[in-house]
Amino acid sequence: MSGNLPVQSVTADYAQRVADDLAANRSDQERVRTELARSQEELVRLEESEQVLTKMQEVLGGTPEQAAKQRKHRKGGAVPAARGSNRRTAAGKPAAATGRKAPKKTASPKKAGEPTWLELTTAYLGGQSEPRSAAEVAASLTQTHPERTVQVTVVRNTLEQGVAQGLLERSKQGRSVFYHPTTPASAPSGS
Repeated sequence: MSGNLPVQSVTADYAQRVADDLAANRSDQERVRTELARSQEELVRLEESEQVLTKMQEVLGGTPEQAAKQRKHRKGGAVPAARGSNRRTAAGKPAAATGRKAPKKTASPKKAGEPTWLELTTAYLGGQSEPRSAAEVAASLTQTHPERTVQVTVVRNTLEQGVAQGLLERSKQGRSVFYHPTTPASAPSGS
C-alpha cells in the first residue's frame, strides 16, 4: 500500500494544478470578455463621434486636407480667410472646380433603383414591435437581401445616421444598444 501513496499524491497534485489552471483560464476569459465589451462600447462611441464630425465637416464645406492647410495658414498668420462666393484655392481655381473628394461612405456602391441602407433599416425597424440591435437588423437584412453584402458595422453606422436625422431612437439595456423608429409627437394619421 505504501507504494501507491506517492502515485496517488502525484496524481492529486496534477489534478489540483489542472483545476487551478482551469480556474485561472476561466478568470482570464472573463477579464478579456469584459475588456472586449468595454472596447466595443468605446468603438461605438468613436464611430458616433466620427459621424457627427463628418456631418459637421460637410456642413462647413471642407475636407481634412483643406482644414490642415487652413490651420497651417492660421499659425503663420500670412493668409487671410477666404471671403464671399468667389472663394479660390491656393492654386487659384474656384473651390468647386478643385474636384474635392466627397466624404468616405461606409456602404457598398448603390445601384440604380436599390434602396439605401437607411431606407432598408428604417423600413425593417418600422415593422417591428420591439427595438432591435444592430446585429439583429444586419441578420434580418442578410436574409431579406441576399444580393447585398451586409456588414454589422455598416448597419450600425446607418442606424446611428438614422438617430442623427431623428428617424430612429437609441436605447441602452445594460451593455447592449437597441434601435427603434421615433414616435412622432403629432404626426397626421394619413401619411
